[in-house]
Formats: sequence, C-alpha cells, structure tokens
Amino acid sequence: MAKITAGVGSSHVPLLGVAVDQGKEKDDYFGPIFRGYDWTREWEKAEKPDVVVLVYNDHASYFDMNIVPTFAIGCGERFGICDEGWGPRPVPEVEGHPDLAWHIAQSLILDDFDMTIFNKLDVDHGLTVPLSMMFGQPEKWPCKVIPFAVNVVTYPVPSGNRCWAIGEAIKKAVESFPEDLNVQIWGTGGMSHQLQGPRAGLLNREWDNKFLDMLESDNDDVRHIPHIEYLRETGSEGIEMVMWLIMRGAMGKKVKTLHRHYHIPCSNTAIGHIVLEPAD
Repeated sequence: MAKITAGVGSSHVPLLGVAVDQGKEKDDYFGPIFRGYDWTREWEKAEKPDVVVLVYNDHASYFDMNIVPTFAIGCGERFGICDEGWGPRPVPEVEGHPDLAWHIAQSLILDDFDMTIFNKLDVDHGLTVPLSMMFGQPEKWPCKVIPFAVNVVTYPVPSGNRCWAIGEAIKKAVESFPEDLNVQIWGTGGMSHQLQGPRAGLLNREWDNKFLDMLESDNDDVRHIPHIEYLRETGSEGIEMVMWLIMRGAMGKKVKTLHRHYHIPCSNTAIGHIVLEPAD
C-alpha cells in the first residue's frame, strides 16, 4: 500500500523563486536562507519520494473572487505554471498522479469533506517555490505532485482544527491506496508576515518558533490556535500557517524532527522550514 513517510513544512516566499531563477542562492543575502535547505535537498535525493501531496494557496493567480474553494485538489495529468505578472517562472511543468489524487478526493468526500476537484489547473509560486527549495533546478521534477489548494486569501478561511482533521483524512486515504508508493506531504506558506497597512513588515520570531515547537510536540494544541491569534501575532498573511497543520495532521500523534531551520528576513517575511517523520 501507499504510505506517507514524511512531512515537510516550508515558507513559499516568491522572492526565493527569483533567487533560484537568477542564480543568487549563494550571495550574502540569500545564502543563509538557502543553506538551511541544504540538508533537505540531500535528504530528498536519498528518500526519492514517488508523490508529494503539496498543500499551498493560490495567490489570485489562477483562482479569483468568482470561485473561492476552501479545499481543492488537482486530479489532472499535468499542471502549467502561472504567469504572475512577469511571465511564468522558468521551471518544469508539474506532473500529477491522477489515480492517487482521485482516490484521495473520493476518500475525503466520503469522509464528509467537501472538496473542489480541478482537472485543469495552473500553479503559482505557492507550489513552485517549495519544489525549487527542495529540488533545485532540474529539467524535470523528480516526483509526481498532487496540488492541494487551501483558501487562506479571503475570509472565511478554514480553522486550524479543520486543517488538522483533513490531514488525518489524507493519511487514511493514502494508506488505503493499493499501489506501493512513497508519499510525502508538504505544508507551505508563512511564517509571520504582513504585506500591507500600518503593520506591513511585521515579523515575530518568538511566536514563529513557538509554532514550530508545537508542531514537534505529541499533543495537538496547535490545532486549536484561533484565527485572531495568527492575525494578531503573525500578521495578515501569517494565517497561511494553518496549511502546515494539514501536513502535521497527516503525521499521526508522535513525530520525530529530522531538520529545522528559521531565518529573518527574506524580503519582509520570516522563513521557516521543518522536516518530520511519523514516530507512532
């Protein structure tokens, strides 16, 4: 059967994609950020995942206010790259795994999660930047990817508790898939940042690291953090961190931390990264 072997959490700051595309990963500004991913890039080469369920949010690149799905899954064969205003990033198109994606969609819907299904979908930096951070600049991404989009752009957004629960349901779905697959689940977005208004540039190192500590814990207190706390402590865009809880919910009760990295700043954003494996 298929099995979720690891969970990865990572920020998906668009400036990191620019740094990769322009070969600036080792300069004075970006070097400390990218060095925090060196361990993970070598680890991924050894792990060789067959499929990554990649939890991300679209930044009004493909979706717009006409359709705002709370949870959406990409079930197509391939996914194009969005033009976010300066042309599509020069990265490979994303190859999906329709059989597993449809299986997950069916399982989630039968478990009472109302999913939106996309057979045609272009993906933006929310998905491509994490791939670049883990895999560099290959001619082809080394694994299949199932895009799992979450609305954290416009209210109402799902609660942390709901995100954790859907992570648990994804774990159940993957483990009931008959093919022998090495599956990882990545939660992306955040950490603390606000892009507009009088608090633009807000960063909260203490709260961000408390959140990472809670992900490492074997209790589930992190799933009950209310929206207002994310907004107050981490800025308007810090709410993206609820997507990390989908990854954590899919890990089971106990986890082992393989790697952790935190850095301020990247643009006006805090960078967080963690690699977990189930320890139950």
